[in-house]
Amino acid sequence: MKVLKFGGTSVGSAQRMKDVAKLITDGEKKIVVLSAMSGTTNTLVEISDYLYKKNPEGANEIINNLEAKYKKHVEELFSTEEYKKKTLDLIREEFDFIRSYTKDLFTLFEEKVILAQGEIISTNMVTNYLQEQRVNAVLISALEYMRTDKNAEPDPIYIKEKLKVQLEKYPDADIYITQGFICRNAYGEIDNLQRGGSDYTASLIGAAVNASEIQIWTDIDGMHDNDPRIVDKTSPVRQLQFEEAAELAYFGAKILHPTCIQPAKYANIPVRLLNTMEPSAPGTLISNDTEHGKIKAVAAKDNITAIKIKSSRMLLAHGFLRKVFEIFESYQTSIDMICTSEVGVSMSIDNTKHLQEIVNDLKKYGTVTVDSDMCIICVVGDLTWENVGFETQALYAMREIPVRMISYGGSNYNISFLIKEEDKKRALQSLSDTLFNH
Repeated sequence: MKVLKFGGTSVGSAQRMKDVAKLITDGEKKIVVLSAMSGTTNTLVEISDYLYKKNPEGANEIINNLEAKYKKHVEELFSTEEYKKKTLDLIREEFDFIRSYTKDLFTLFEEKVILAQGEIISTNMVTNYLQEQRVNAVLISALEYMRTDKNAEPDPIYIKEKLKVQLEKYPDADIYITQGFICRNAYGEIDNLQRGGSDYTASLIGAAVNASEIQIWTDIDGMHDNDPRIVDKTSPVRQLQFEEAAELAYFGAKILHPTCIQPAKYANIPVRLLNTMEPSAPGTLISNDTEHGKIKAVAAKDNITAIKIKSSRMLLAHGFLRKVFEIFESYQTSIDMICTSEVGVSMSIDNTKHLQEIVNDLKKYGTVTVDSDMCIICVVGDLTWENVGFETQALYAMREIPVRMISYGGSNYNISFLIKEEDKKRALQSLSDTLFNH
């Protein structure tokens, strides 16, 4: 069985819902995970904000506007009075339920309940539409099986057991529709998966049912070997190893959050990124398979700050790095790149909230210099140290670019360069020409 996930823009209008229905009705049994219609979650957050501020009139105005929008979608989606009425009744119930929160005390718990309604509405709409089209589809509630533990991490054993029970209730169904993002926590309260959202749901479900493949459908054209807005002659990346995908995700590539594909990685289930606007395109396949000796992509991350601490006392001094790292830890600031020598250490960070305090504390141990407006360029692929020559190619491509730091060896899939932001476009184009277009 395959697990397919469609994001908010993929179900963002009546026509988009019809397009999704065509994509999933190919005769194969599958589980389909849906997000809320695009814009809905932001609107529900806005409603919650009014309720936190004890302004029920403001909240009701937004609720009424959102309900009117959904009624319009229902009119466009359904062709029979039976299913139109059934869905409009559901919409009315849902929005009356949301309105009930304008009368009482409002806390984070109530906000999470309100945020869950977007996914509940979209999944009901799509299920009703499929049933109207005589498709054997059923809706299974994520709140019946998706649960997090006391550490707010998904509980895979519970998910597997409870999902099995839900699927066994409808053994003859062709399509199981369910909600992404939402869940219950260890105390039975409505909650959400936070990081990765619906992608995480799809990955957890895929692992629970041992799916043959997890498909993540978005309106983005897969993964490119570079950003097509910056670099000429880019091409889609058709295959990535999970670690390569994680490296690219950090660099802001339009790709999955690393956390949300962990369940698929550990269960050895391939994840395919597909484009709802171009359903016949092969997309990008992410799996545990490595294409040996191949460089896949180049990515960049802006707004990086480099910090260098130089100290003759560092020479042969044990505990020096620990003291440095503890400063960053005390200000909850993570380090991206790090390079060391006998007398100094250079680091890069992307969060400068506590930069001044960090610099002041570091000055106890040495001379500190800071370079801002920097950028990390990373080359991603099978870059194990036995693969002779790839470093030469990457360094040759960067021969005319001033490089502040180079990081290699922390991962078998990444070599990174820290450069000035003003040199980013030149660096990306040169790497692309050298590595992909020669």
